Amino acid sequence: MRLLNRLDLPLVAGSELAGVVEAAGPGVTRFAAGDRVFARVDKSKLGAFADYAAVNQGLVAKMPAGLDFVQAAGLPLTGLTALQALRDELGVARGDRLYISGGAGGVGTMAIPIAKRMGAEVATTASGSGEALVSRLGADRVIDYTREKVQDVLHDYDAAFDLIGDDLAGTFAILKPGGKVVSIAGVPEPDTARQDLDAGPMVTALFWLASTKLRRQARQHHVSYRYMFMHPSGDDLAFLAQLADERALEVITDRIFPFDRIADAFAYLEQGRAHGKVIVQMV
Repeated sequence: MRLLNRLDLPLVAGSELAGVVEAAGPGVTRFAAGDRVFARVDKSKLGAFADYAAVNQGLVAKMPAGLDFVQAAGLPLTGLTALQALRDELGVARGDRLYISGGAGGVGTMAIPIAKRMGAEVATTASGSGEALVSRLGADRVIDYTREKVQDVLHDYDAAFDLIGDDLAGTFAILKPGGKVVSIAGVPEPDTARQDLDAGPMVTALFWLASTKLRRQARQHHVSYRYMFMHPSGDDLAFLAQLADERALEVITDRIFPFDRIADAFAYLEQGRAHGKVIVQMV
């Protein structure tokens, strides 16, 4: 990531937050002091792990009325990623057969109900401990990845949303010709540089080289492959808030850590076993 975004250290980290507006700057028209809001902050600035954060109003939305601050803080990154992948990149429509890898993780627990609301038939992978969760969220078929390979049990799917990145060749194999794969865990490809990062020819060439094998495998199966970076959006957050208030989305929280144990929160997250979101609570 240093090739794409050289951060000026020291830096306050943190990508998403929920809180109360303390003050509004000049020209702010959408929010006022006292509003309960949530946001996925500017990627180049970060700053969510703090008592106060300055965020452009275009990246902010009012919190869902039915969620508390902990739940709302776990919605922006995963919700935006799932929504933009399914709606904008895969164009999921009613009747589509969609495969989501790693459905019990943070993005997966958002993607499953959003895809079901779009009318898709959803298959996903989970361990035995995550099967009940993804089934409750609406998954039509659950594959225990510790016992079965996806390509042995799924066939003729329209699209796939890859959240794991470890067996994309197997994912390509389960799709119909003309199917689409969008990943947030595989290898970036040239469109990632051009569309998501507005990067120059050097980064585009680097991604072209790094993704050569994956793109060749996709062509062999007559499918397309795209690696996607989510972009912050207050308008998309407002739509997700509406879904949450309609109870079409459920924010799954795995564990909550106090701010003075933020290192423990990262250590736990890095184990890769969380079901849903890991939250740091400031107070």
